[in-house]
Amino acid sequence: MVDQMKEREVTDVATLKALADPLRLAVLSALMKRDPQPLSVKEIATELDEAPTKLYRHIKQLEQTGLVYVAETRLVSGIVESRYRSAQQSLRLSPQVLAEGEQPPAALDTMLATMDLVRADFRRNFLAGRIDLTPASQGNPRPNKFAHTSVRLTPERLRRLRSRLDEVLDEMFAEDDSAEADAVEVTLFALMYAVLPADETGPQT
Repeated sequence: MVDQMKEREVTDVATLKALADPLRLAVLSALMKRDPQPLSVKEIATELDEAPTKLYRHIKQLEQTGLVYVAETRLVSGIVESRYRSAQQSLRLSPQVLAEGEQPPAALDTMLATMDLVRADFRRNFLAGRIDLTPASQGNPRPNKFAHTSVRLTPERLRRLRSRLDEVLDEMFAEDDSAEADAVEVTLFALMYAVLPADETGPQT
């Protein structure tokens, strides 16, 4: 029996490479959303609108790196069917793999794959009419937020902004509304980065 972790910190290259693919991230996301219910490859494929044959090798790679595990097996038409669960409730990248040095390419691919997944997920749900962009002022009970901007901040103001964002995220994850009748699935994607002046950057490889 595998003990599911509340949060997994990704520190190794093998796991980063496993995560550096939008489809593998989508598989992992589907399992996390339906947890603790285990899913078969066919059920995951239905969730993602993909062919099951397209998922087998991706799920095997996730299993090899310990990101998913076989929670149960059952006999279906004489064939043993594996049903999977995510090995963790959430993931975060270790500061070491985000910093310059040993493994920046793998970390970069993982972050770009995450962006691709969010883009594809938003596009699919928007075209299906499942995202209402009407503002709260016009009566939307589930208002959304879209913002994109670049500003110049001092290092101190940047640290304060990062700290406030961390507080909001910690508060969101500390409370579980999943049992509430009016709860809806919410996707939050946050990306904030400081762009260094050209004279402070090192040579690009």
